[in-house]
Amino acid sequence: MAMRFCILGSGSSGNSALLQTGGARVLVDAGFSARKLAALLTAAGESLDRIDAIFLTHEHGDHAAGIEGLKKHPHIRVFANAATARAVQAGLSHRPDWQIFETGARFRFRDLEVESFTVPHDAQEPVGFRFTAGLEGDLFAPRRSLAFLSDLGHAPQHIQEHIRECEVLVVEANHCPELLKADPKRPWATKQRIAGRHGHLSNDGVRELLAAVASPRWRRVYLTHLSRDCNSPAAVERALAGVRLTLTACDFAIVGPGEGTPFYELG
Repeated sequence: MAMRFCILGSGSSGNSALLQTGGARVLVDAGFSARKLAALLTAAGESLDRIDAIFLTHEHGDHAAGIEGLKKHPHIRVFANAATARAVQAGLSHRPDWQIFETGARFRFRDLEVESFTVPHDAQEPVGFRFTAGLEGDLFAPRRSLAFLSDLGHAPQHIQEHIRECEVLVVEANHCPELLKADPKRPWATKQRIAGRHGHLSNDGVRELLAAVASPRWRRVYLTHLSRDCNSPAAVERALAGVRLTLTACDFAIVGPGEGTPFYELG
């Protein structure tokens, strides 16, 4: 088994994903309570007792709320850069097993190669990840990689390069610009923050990113973190219709607010 991957939950109410390899079971973000995470993992055939580590993209509650509940699971390591760890630790009643990395560093955790890179978002020091496992030329555990982009206002060139060579891409499609403008619940300042260059990626922004890279290596693209009020799977479908015609060898999985996905096998 090179990799198995699923989204446990996605959206403004919480975000977390599960990545399995032959030697590791890790979460990417933990934006639900420990009780909710345990229930989501049980539904996926796993448990918090079997999770080895959590990799945090940034400190916002919908990505890091579950760290408080880890006092009952002290074996779980929490990987974050120093700025994110400080921000999360300030709200905790215990100290988890922090594993601090420098943004931009490459390092190993068990049989995973992990690469972090900066993303533009209004957090302390937000990052994306690329996870790689397997061996080049191994028929039973071929080398596979997954790139994970959560909250970002735009996609600079370096992000395009980090996602070009992966087989699976996870990226937010947070809002439809028209629906955001028309939303009666959010004040104008909030709308400006969401749509800003350090806010969240719109459907148009995702389309531009995918079209700019259009990697022939991609096998699946997950569109995540959809706003419940300011987006919809149908709006994402419309925005990406042209790109899907170009990337004919790639599956697209649009993950609605509050939804998860079945496992996808990379190998």
